[in-house]
Amino acid sequence: MKRLSFALFALLTLFATLLAACGQPAPAAQPTTAPAQATTAPAQPAAGGMAITGTVTLWHAYGTGSAEEKAINMLIDRARAAYPQATINVLQIPFDQIFNKFNNEVSSGGGPDMFIAPNDSLGSQIRAGVLADLSEYQSMLTDVAPTGVAGMSLNGKLYGIPESFKAVALYYNKSKITNPPATTDELLALVKEGKTLVLNQNAYHNFGWLQAFGGQLMDSNGKCIADQAGGPEWFAYLKALKEVPTVTFSTDGGQADSLFKDGKADMIINGPWVLGDYRAVLGDNLGVAPMPGAVKPAGPLTGVDGFYVSINSQNVAGAVALAMFLTSPESMKVYVDEAGHVPVSTKVQISDPLVEAFAQASATGVPRPQIPELDNYWGPFGDAMTKVLDGGADPKAAVTEACALMNTANGK
Repeated sequence: MKRLSFALFALLTLFATLLAACGQPAPAAQPTTAPAQATTAPAQPAAGGMAITGTVTLWHAYGTGSAEEKAINMLIDRARAAYPQATINVLQIPFDQIFNKFNNEVSSGGGPDMFIAPNDSLGSQIRAGVLADLSEYQSMLTDVAPTGVAGMSLNGKLYGIPESFKAVALYYNKSKITNPPATTDELLALVKEGKTLVLNQNAYHNFGWLQAFGGQLMDSNGKCIADQAGGPEWFAYLKALKEVPTVTFSTDGGQADSLFKDGKADMIINGPWVLGDYRAVLGDNLGVAPMPGAVKPAGPLTGVDGFYVSINSQNVAGAVALAMFLTSPESMKVYVDEAGHVPVSTKVQISDPLVEAFAQASATGVPRPQIPELDNYWGPFGDAMTKVLDGGADPKAAVTEACALMNTANGK
């Protein structure tokens, strides 16, 4: 077994440090390097000796025809072949609906046995009482990085089986960009020279520049402090980019993707969930680099994708067995090679340099806080971004107002 790549090792160590500092309580391509043999391996048993039994219904939000959908369908076929006595039902739910639909149906006594998604809403779903406590199965996660387990946990309890790390990075077209920008100054210089950039205009994709300019969103008590340092500089930088004619800010993710895939944008900031799709179009011209830093490395929100089991499931053991099958080292190599996921397994070697870049991005990222105060970040800061980029508002005043609104909503 090869040793872990440097970036993945850094992810397992630095991300653990960041998790501690954050304090949990207080969204079919071939790799450019040698593919894993596991993509053609026969069906493997579920980890821990668990057998998939009974009927299990799984929801996912992978896009129709996407590399992620291809990967999970391949793995489900393997699971069905390995456990023909089990009935595995799979339903795709649009990503912008899956959390609310799951919560609503489970709260009404229905819903699937399990679903896979980022830990975007883990804290709120735990507080809503819709997820099963899976702590009794934690001892089976022997091959999972501690940071992966932490990303599925809250207050010492496990609520999901981790699958991959996710953070955004800079995609670039190598036929247009020879050396990707490592700093925000370099990125600004590139677009002023005529290189084209499309950015998703929201408070998620651009979050990493808050840390890059020396700021952080909240203190240990959940109070917004982005106005004290980093936040005004972050919004001022976005405004500076907006003023360059070759930069497009888009509120339509599909439009942004199309601009990049159609060659109308040389660069875009996006996550590993589109790696397979981008590579299918750009091939060897696709490059990935960590989001440009400034006084510090960029700190994109780093999440963990995993499988969650409903509190209503009548087949928790079967659901967990399926989750363990789908997150075994062999299965994770399928996710890596087909969909560009960054594995949580310590036994999976990253050989693809594009996936390696996402591992680097995750290593310097900010673990997504699972405290309720984060819920009141999105509205105020999304509105503030719109005021600055579309209305010409002063960046410092906009961030100050957003922080105040967030703290008022959180009673801080």
